[in-house]
Amino acid sequence: MRLTLVVPCFNEIDVIGRFHAAVSHELAATGESYEIIYVDDGSTDGTLEVLVEIAGGDPSVRYLSFSRNFGKESAMLAGLRHAAGDAVILMDADLQHPPELIGRMLALRARGFDQVIARRTRVGDPATRTLSARAYYWLINKWSDVELVDGVGDFRLISRRALEALLELQEYNRFSKGLFAWIGFESIVFEYENVQREGGRSSWSFRKLFEYGLDGLLSFNNKPLRAAIYIGLLLSLVAIAYAIWVVVVAATQGVQMPGYATLIAAIAGLGGLQLVMLGVIGEYIGRIYFESKHRPHYLIKETNLSQTHVVPGSAAGRSL
Repeated sequence: MRLTLVVPCFNEIDVIGRFHAAVSHELAATGESYEIIYVDDGSTDGTLEVLVEIAGGDPSVRYLSFSRNFGKESAMLAGLRHAAGDAVILMDADLQHPPELIGRMLALRARGFDQVIARRTRVGDPATRTLSARAYYWLINKWSDVELVDGVGDFRLISRRALEALLELQEYNRFSKGLFAWIGFESIVFEYENVQREGGRSSWSFRKLFEYGLDGLLSFNNKPLRAAIYIGLLLSLVAIAYAIWVVVVAATQGVQMPGYATLIAAIAGLGGLQLVMLGVIGEYIGRIYFESKHRPHYLIKETNLSQTHVVPGSAAGRSL
């Protein structure tokens, strides 16, 4: 069996050398033939230069470098498109995904699983982040058409047939956690202890995490749009009931001065609700807009590979 390791990189100069040494040791210990594909996602700290140097001394290393930062989703897609292995492992370069788990993944793959998924514990995470993550996963599993597991990320092994199924999904707005769950196939999850970064700093700010979470919420269902219908119907019923109450009060007690505070609160509340619903509709329209452009997910600036690949389902290659 040939194994491909796909490693997205963004400003990992402090740790990429140690990562390569550790992962090469673990891969050699498996006895399997392997390749490592590093995808430089527009790094500005010299990561690309280090990758070129590593590739020059290790024939198993292939690298791609983007023309700018396109995001981790695009970096993973690029690596997966160029993977030639019978099985593919996705890993981060910051050593938060322990290389020593590769052997365990291969052992589980040998039992016939198409997806071997590593689930990290949240030991050491701030309590606020743990609570917000659990609330998010509860919400998305209530709303989404796929089930996501708290603590499960991109660190996983997938078989060739699962990879080919994944590459059939060509949408521009990609949420890999949901895509991995959507394709299905036989899967197994195992836990590992949470590991802190060994170098650099995370590029995931609160705003980026929020937007990524919103992508997941909207990418696999239209329930927020349907909720707008239900809320509108509910408010209509409330308005009708209130109108009936006003008529009854006027008929039995005479016309009274309407409440100013009630009126202002109703106008402000309904106005805010309308803006929220317009925002939800706008998010879906925006996704349609980006999908209709058919722009490539990334542009390659430099590589030690051919820049031509075949997109599954097409009759010809596409040059990026």
